[in-house]
Amino acid sequence: MHLHRRTLFTLLGSLLLGACATPAPPSTEAPIVFVHGNGDSAALWQTTIWRFESNGWPADRLLALDMPNPLARDDDTKAQPGRSSTTEQAQYLAAEVDKLLARTHAQQVVLMGNSRGGYAIRNYVRNFGGAAKVAAVVLSGTPNHGVWAIAAFQPNNEFNGAGPFLKALNSPQGPNGDEVTPGPRWLTIRSDHEDKYAQPDGAWIGARGKPTNVGYDGPALKGADNEVLSGRDHRETAFHPQAFALAYAFITGHAPKTLDIVPAAPVVLDGKISGVGAAGPDNLPLAGATVDVYAVDAATGARRGAAQHHRVVGADGRWGPFQAAPDTAYEFVIGADGYATTHIYRSPFPRSSRIVDMRAMRLPKDLGGAAAVISLSRPRGYFGLPRDRVVLDGIDPAPGIPPGVPGVSISTLKLKDGAGRSVVGSFDSASLHERIAGIAWPAAQNAVTVLELTQ
Repeated sequence: MHLHRRTLFTLLGSLLLGACATPAPPSTEAPIVFVHGNGDSAALWQTTIWRFESNGWPADRLLALDMPNPLARDDDTKAQPGRSSTTEQAQYLAAEVDKLLARTHAQQVVLMGNSRGGYAIRNYVRNFGGAAKVAAVVLSGTPNHGVWAIAAFQPNNEFNGAGPFLKALNSPQGPNGDEVTPGPRWLTIRSDHEDKYAQPDGAWIGARGKPTNVGYDGPALKGADNEVLSGRDHRETAFHPQAFALAYAFITGHAPKTLDIVPAAPVVLDGKISGVGAAGPDNLPLAGATVDVYAVDAATGARRGAAQHHRVVGADGRWGPFQAAPDTAYEFVIGADGYATTHIYRSPFPRSSRIVDMRAMRLPKDLGGAAAVISLSRPRGYFGLPRDRVVLDGIDPAPGIPPGVPGVSISTLKLKDGAGRSVVGSFDSASLHERIAGIAWPAAQNAVTVLELTQ
C-alpha cells in the first residue's frame, strides 16, 4: 500500500495523540536491512530494531549492517587506507542482501539508511542489481543533494552535490524523470532546519558565512514520498520514535501499535568490539581485547559485586553472549593493547540485542593536567541548545556543546580532581529523558569513562 504525505502524518498524529485503534500486524514481515552512516556502526539501530520487534516483527528478519570501514574517502576515486569508496559500500550491501534473502527465502527486502548509508542503498538499487530485490526504501537524513554543491571544493568527494557521484545518482530516471530508481517505493525523512548536513551556510564544513548551495530540503528526492520532522536533528531523522512511526507506516500501510520499547525477557546481549584506526573509527574486530561486565548502582555507578561476565575477544570481535537483568544498569570494561581501559556505563536493557557494539577509546593527547576524563555520548542523536538540557557532573549546559543547530553528540569533561568519585550525565529533550551515573576512573591509570545514552 502506497501512503502519501497527508496519510502518513494522519497516522503519526493519531498515534502520538493516543487516538488510533491498535491495528493488526502485517500478515507477512519483509526482511529489513539497516545501513548506518559515515563513521557509525550497526549499534545505532538498536532502539529502532527494538521498536520493530515490539510491534511483532520477527527478530531474525531485522539485520543491521556493520560496514567494515565506515568512513568515506576524501576523494572517492582514490584509495585511502582505512576508508571506503561508494562502490565498496554498495558491493558490501549487495552481498549482505543476497545472504539475507537466501536465509529467509524472501523475494525482496526493505532497506533503511541513515546519512551516508542512504548513498550505499541508492547506489546498490540503481547500479548493482538491487531494484528487483528491494520492495521499499527509507532514507533518513541522507544528504541526497550533497552536504555542499561546489564544483571546485573537493570535487570528487561523495558528499559534493556537484561531484560526479551524486550528479550521476540524481540524474533523471523513468518516464517522469525522477531522481529515484523505478521499482521500489521510496520515502525520505528530513528535518525542517535542524540537520547539520542540510544547511545553506557552510559552518559545519568549516566555511562559516559561505553558501553551500544546499538547502534544508537537500535530503528530499523527486519521485519519493518526502516527509519532514520538525525540530529533529540529522541522526534523529532515523532513530527518534517519530522517525520510526513514519518508517513503519510507510512500510506496512498502517501505524505501529506502539512507539514504546516493550520489555521482553530473557535479555541476552552481544556485540562487536572495535577500535580507532589511523583513519578514524572502524568496525573491524579488535581481537585480543578483554571485556568485563559489572552490575552497577544506577544512582551512583558503584559496582554491585564482582564481574558477571568476562570474555577475551576472538577473531570475530564478539564479546558475548551475556544474560542481563532487565532492571539493572551495567558497566562494560574494555581492555586492549594501545588503548585506554574504557569504562562504558549504560542504562538497563529492556530487550535482547546482538548489536551492543562498543569501541575501545584512547585518552586525549593533551590531558591538561586532568585527573579523569569523562564523556557523555549520545550516539542516536545530537545535543542541541537551547532545544535540549544536557548536564554533565553538574555543569549545565555540559561542556563543548555550541548553541544553534544540533551537531555535537559527545560532551567531554576533564576533571581537575575527584578521580574515583561518582559522576552523572543527564539528557532531557521534549520527549526523551535519560540519566546515567558512572565512576570517574583515574587518567593516571590510563582509564577513560564513557556515559553512553540509549535515547
